[in-house]
Parts: sequence; C-alpha cells; structure tokens
Amino acid sequence: SPFFLGSCQRLVSLHLHCRCLHTTVGFLKKKTATENWWLERHLKDPFVRATKQQNYRCRSAFKLLEIDDKFHILRPGLSVLDCGAAPGAWSQVAVERVNALGADPSAPTGFVLGVDLMRISPLEGAVFLPEADITDPNTLRAIQSLLPAGRVDAILSDMAPNATGIKDLDHQKLISLCLGLVNLAQSILKPKGTLLCKFWDGHESRVLQNRLKEQFREVKTLKPQASRKDSSESYFLARLYKGK
Repeated sequence: SPFFLGSCQRLVSLHLHCRCLHTTVGFLKKKTATENWWLERHLKDPFVRATKQQNYRCRSAFKLLEIDDKFHILRPGLSVLDCGAAPGAWSQVAVERVNALGADPSAPTGFVLGVDLMRISPLEGAVFLPEADITDPNTLRAIQSLLPAGRVDAILSDMAPNATGIKDLDHQKLISLCLGLVNLAQSILKPKGTLLCKFWDGHESRVLQNRLKEQFREVKTLKPQASRKDSSESYFLARLYKGK
C-alpha cells in the first residue's frame, strides 16, 4: 500500500507527482475510505497551501526550511548532496540557501546534487542523478565525479524505502538506508560536515543514533512542525563530522 510512505511518495502513488492534487468528486468516490480520509486531510493542510503559494514541489520543503531556520545547516557556498531527492523540494530549498544560482553576487556560490531512484524534473541550480541507487558503488563513483572536489559539506536525506505496510520491517529498512548514509559520509563528507536524515520511530533508532554519535560531535533528534503529528517520522541532525 502506498499509504505507509512519506507524504511525497503517497502523492506520487496517487497522482504521479507531489505538486498538488486536482481532485474531482468522481476521483474521490473511486477511492477507498482510507484514501478519501488522506486526500481530505491533505487538501486542508496549511503546508500544502503554502507549497502551492511558494511554488515548492512538495510540502516536505517546509520541514527542511524549519530545520535550517533554526540550525543554519545550509549557507552560501556550501556543497550539498540531497538523497532521495524526488520530486525535488529539498533541492529547491538547498539551491536557495547555498546560493547555487549565484542570486546574491556578494555571497559564495554553492552546489546542489540530488540523487533518487525515480526521475526528477530539472531544477535550475541543481544537478540531478536520477534512477540511481544510493547503495550502489557505481552511484558513489558517479556522485564523486560530479561533486566539486569530490566532497560535500552536507548530506540531506528525506528518502524512505518502498513500504511493505509492516511497521517494524519498514522501520528496519529505513534505518538500514540511514546507516548506509553514515558509511557514505566516510567517502564524501568534509570534516565538520552535517548529515540530516529521516527515520521512522522504532527499536533500532538507538542503533542509528549511537552510530551517528560515534562519527559526529553533536546529534539531535528533531520533529518539525510540518511533520504530521500522527506520523512516526523524525529526523536526526548530526553535525561536526569527525572524519578526515
């Protein structure tokens, strides 16, 4: 079922993309009660309205905006890797915050690279590596070839696995993906760099947290306001990478 995925993936499943839902009454009638409930909640969501008003590709943009407003992890001149980038909302935020387009000529120009298993519509100021598996060694080599100096200042991840609907299994799969990002950091993250990753609550969250504490000097658990209250998602923000 697509309804165990994050908000962006749910919209992709329902309407091929996460930008918005031009829903008709007939379309709603064809859906199950669970889908109707989800669609009605989605259409009333203030972050969905703000997404349309501010031209972000998905409401998840506001999770990153909130985190960055508080912790300032994205600054002009930084290089960023956005993992699970589709449909591109986090990359939009990153392009703005690191000045990837050079919109502010007085500030350094940053770089944004997005990676996803899915195709991603082009975004000015970002480079996308679509239909690429972040766990594949070939993808790592492709990432390194595209990055300035082969390394990044920040790794961002809002990715999630294809959900089975079995909570514990899905939790384990996402933790495994996040642990893979910690390994990836050893190859491409600059010293004192940042890793921000989504996880679903569960008994293995502590395993990931402890691994992050081994590699980073500061690890925080965050629940942005844009994360729905009934969602099990949270984020680990790991800063000051200890690697060389």
